[in-house]
This record gives sequence, structure tokens and C-alpha cells, in this order.
Amino acid sequence: MEPCEFPHIGEHLAPIMERHGGDATRLLQILREVQDCFHFIPPEAVSCIASHLKLPRAQVEGVAGFYSFLSLSHQGEYRVLFSDNITDNMLGKPELMQYFCNKLWVEPGKVSEDNLVSVDSTSCTGMCDQGPAALVNGWPLTSLDRNRLDLIAELIRMKKPVAEWPAMLFEVRDNIRRPGMLLGEPFEPGAGIRAMLARGAEATLSEMDVSNLRGRGGAGFKTASKWSFCHAAIAEEEGSMICDVGGNPERFIVCNADEGEPGTFKDRVLLASYADLVFEGMTVGARVIGARKGFLYLRGEYRYLLQPLEAVLARRRAAGLLGENILGETGFAFDVEIRLGAGAYICGEESALIESLEGKRGRPRNRPPFPVTSGYKGRPTVVDNVETFACAARIAEKGGAWFAAMGTAQSTGTKILSISGDCARPGIYEYPFGVTVEEILRDCGAEDAHAVQVSGPSGTLVSWQEYGRRIAFEDLPTAGAFMVFHRQREMFAAAHNFTRFFAHESCGFCTPCRVGTQLQKKIMDKIAGGHGTPADLEELKHLGHILGSMSHCGLGHSAANPVLDTLRKFPGTFERKLKALSFEPAFDLDGALETARKITGRDDEWAHLS
Repeated sequence: MEPCEFPHIGEHLAPIMERHGGDATRLLQILREVQDCFHFIPPEAVSCIASHLKLPRAQVEGVAGFYSFLSLSHQGEYRVLFSDNITDNMLGKPELMQYFCNKLWVEPGKVSEDNLVSVDSTSCTGMCDQGPAALVNGWPLTSLDRNRLDLIAELIRMKKPVAEWPAMLFEVRDNIRRPGMLLGEPFEPGAGIRAMLARGAEATLSEMDVSNLRGRGGAGFKTASKWSFCHAAIAEEEGSMICDVGGNPERFIVCNADEGEPGTFKDRVLLASYADLVFEGMTVGARVIGARKGFLYLRGEYRYLLQPLEAVLARRRAAGLLGENILGETGFAFDVEIRLGAGAYICGEESALIESLEGKRGRPRNRPPFPVTSGYKGRPTVVDNVETFACAARIAEKGGAWFAAMGTAQSTGTKILSISGDCARPGIYEYPFGVTVEEILRDCGAEDAHAVQVSGPSGTLVSWQEYGRRIAFEDLPTAGAFMVFHRQREMFAAAHNFTRFFAHESCGFCTPCRVGTQLQKKIMDKIAGGHGTPADLEELKHLGHILGSMSHCGLGHSAANPVLDTLRKFPGTFERKLKALSFEPAFDLDGALETARKITGRDDEWAHLS
């Protein structure tokens, strides 16, 4: 590391910089470690990092300001973030958060006067089956109640390091309620790789094609086609010889583990207890496209899984399943590096994820070109979901026909669902595609269910009249979220929560989404406050059209889905909130002048607006 003009900062930065070298693509990882060290990113550290990586200071500051888990101002030695997902709210999160703030004499969203602690809300933490949940300095706290919060408050007052807190506070359970071919059948590490080597890479790609595996992230693009496009792009470029240090044309494989859709937590379980399946699938894919390097992009909320995942990788290297000459196959080299996100839902979009991998703000790229031709560092890159790679490992082991025999013709195999909300048995359920919503509700003990939000806020709201619909790409495609609401729930509250989520998570790249999500939130706030009119409902519909047709990426396209679905299927929940039949402004100008009236001692009619 080059000498730093701030020696007291430089002493702490030196080992961090030494670990990451001068690689600018590792900027986000460096910033995360600096945040851990100082509890925020000091201005002097920004200058030192910029100098070391030879980047403009504004770029480093811009990246630090983009991710919600990074902060350029002091957030206290303990930063407690309560999950603000609707299911956490249904379990009492707002009251518990206020109770906790009162215990510590701190206002929500602010830092205590002694800089000891800050308390705020964050987007879904992926713990919906054991909420209310929170994060403390990035570590998960589950099943919160007043007793646990009393203990946490006392630990903070004692300035006890988080690493020394009782382990029971951080317990995260898998809660697997219904296993299937991924979660219920034993898997021997290396079985998929051995079967692939026996049949060859091209034949394995053919098996993937026969399986008709489609991406489990929600979009449902056929996996074999994606791998084929990447393979073709590589073949086309062979003559250009853009190579890695070993003289091989560069290409990459990336596992998208940025599971940020509210209500989804299946990838958390796969990574916690089935990591071998995931890494095996990545290795199979790497052999097919000829990649020597892979990345697992792990969402910041799952940082607690980093060390266990690194242990799995080390074990696989020791067993000859990663590294050089895998399982004795000369020239078959592949390894995986884990990169941590830092709280940005948009990074679940594959091109935004690649931008983040490169150490930048996670903003979606213009497409084309697509990642399969121009991805990480401009090279051919396959990006697939955690569950997709797990399925790929099974297909490599048992064949495409075995996989295609499950599910439906257009949606083969099984789907893992993350079930939360108003049900007796929240958790993880694996079903063959084609299962009905009604059957799922019966299995999870959802009595008197009035509605289900399938695939999170960006998905589809299913009313009680539609429970015969099926989980399948041809009917209800889903990334995995399945949130249940019983008859006593006010569906307006769910839609309102989701609009806050989209307004918070918009990356700000395009005007329709940046402005549209904020306007949508403000109208919903106005209606919630009792000032809504029918004109506001029409404006929400108009905004929905703009967001859906003019936004740059999928976040904006789907940001109005919860509002439009709720308006269409549960109109009464909005109508009950309306207090006026004609226009009523959201801003009370006369009320805002009250302070001036008190200062001047006037309260006559001329001091009021008519």
C-alpha cells in the first residue's frame, strides 16, 4: 500500500489493502471491511482508498453512498436495523422497534448522542419464517420479542462486542417443512462432476437441454440456452485470444445469491445446508462453457454464511473438486471466490450484479449486449440463480430425462417456496411444478387465507377466488416468495409497505423509476393519512402505466404491481381509506403557517388561508 497522508487511518487500512491488492474490482469488499473497522467510512479512508486504487475520490465516495449497509457518516458502534418487510410488521415489528428505541433513549433513524447506537429500518433480511428479525452490525437477530430486546439493549449498554453475545440470539433455522428431490435426497459431493466427465461436456449440455431446466430466479430463461449462447460467444472470439494469465480465453460463471425479494429465503437454506449442490452445479457449468473462475455474489444480509461457505470451498479443494486438474482431469481447472454485497436489492438484476462485482454502483446496464457475450470485465459470463445451479448438479448426476419427468411440460422439476405470513407452519416447501395455491395453503396450515402474494412485491397478488391457480411458468411464475394474508388483514397495508420498499430500493438511474416510485409512495402515504380521493386512485393507475412501460429495468417495470393488483382485486381496501370525494391537497399550507401565527400572536381570519 502506498503511504497514506492520514497515518492513523493508514495503520488500519494497510492490512485491508494488502489483502485486496490494487484491484479496483474489489472496491466494494474493501469498503465493507473499512466499515467493519470504523463503523463507518471516514473521509480520510475514502482519500486513502482512492489513492491506492488510482480511482477518482468521487467514484469511491459514490460507491460508498450507493449501498445501504455502507455509511459515510458515523452510525454508532452498534447499528441495529429492523426488517421492514410486511410479514415482520404483521408480527409486531413497529411496536418492538419503538420499544427498543425507548429502552436505549434513541430516536428511530438517528444516532444516540454518545455515538453508541443507531436504530433504523431496512428492507427484508431474508428471515421471514422467524421474524420479527433485525441485523446488528450486519449479523442476524431472529424471533425478536421484548425479552430478547431487553437483553440486546443491556449488551449494548455494557458495550459488549457483538462477537461475544449469546449464540441463541443469532440462531437461524432452516425450517424445511416439505423436502423434495433437492432438499430430501442425499447427494455425494463430486457425483455430478464424475457423471459429467464420463459423458463429456457437450453431452452434459445436451442433458441440460433435455431437462428443460429454466432459471429459478423468476424470469425462467432456459438454462441450456444461456450456457449455449455463452459457449457460442466464446467460440466466436477464440481468434481474438483475450486470455487470462494462464493463456486461456477468459470467461466467467456467476452464482446470483443476492436474494433480496421480500418474502424470499430459499437461497439462504440452500447455501446454509446444501452448498455442495450449488458449488457442484457451478463447476458443471464451468466445464461446459470453459470457465476457470467463478463468483458467488452473496447478499450482505447473509454475511453470517460467509465463513461456513468458505469452509465448504476449502473442503472441496482438498477433495479435488475445485482447483487445478479437478478429479484428475488434466486441464480441468475451476475455482470460486465469494464476494459480499452491501444492501442493494437492484443487484439481484444480473447486469447490476456484474457492475457490483466490478466494484461499482449496482446499476443495470443497457442490453444488448447481454452478459453471455459481454459480462464481467466485458467477457462472456453466465449468471444463474442459487437454486438453478443446485438443479444443474442433480441433472448432471441423474440425467435430463429424470429431471423432466417431474413438474409440467413447460415447467420441469421442482420449485422451492419460501412461505411466510399468516400460516401455522412458515418455512421451506419443495413441490413439483404444477402444484395449486390451495394445496400449498393446506400444507402450511393457512386457515381463512384471503390473499397470497406470489413472488414478492414484484410478483402477483392472488385473491381467495384464484386458489386453483398453479405454481408454474405458464401460470404463476415465482422466484420463491409465498406470503399469506388472512381475512382480517388490511391489504392496503401490504401494498403501502411494498411501495415504500420500491421507493427505497430504486437505484435512481432512470427518471420514470426514480421519480415514479417516490410519487407512488407519497400518494399511498396521503391515502393512509386519510386525505385520499378518487383522483388519487386514478393517478396511481397512471403512474403504474408509466413505471411499467418506461422504466429502464425490471425493478421499475414491476414497482406498481402490488398497487395495481390490489386496486383490481381488493378495491374496497382503498375505498375505505378515502375521506373526500373531491380533490384534497396532500400538503396543508394553512397548517404549516401555524408556527408563524404563534410567533406573531395572530389568529384572526386574515392570518388564515380560506
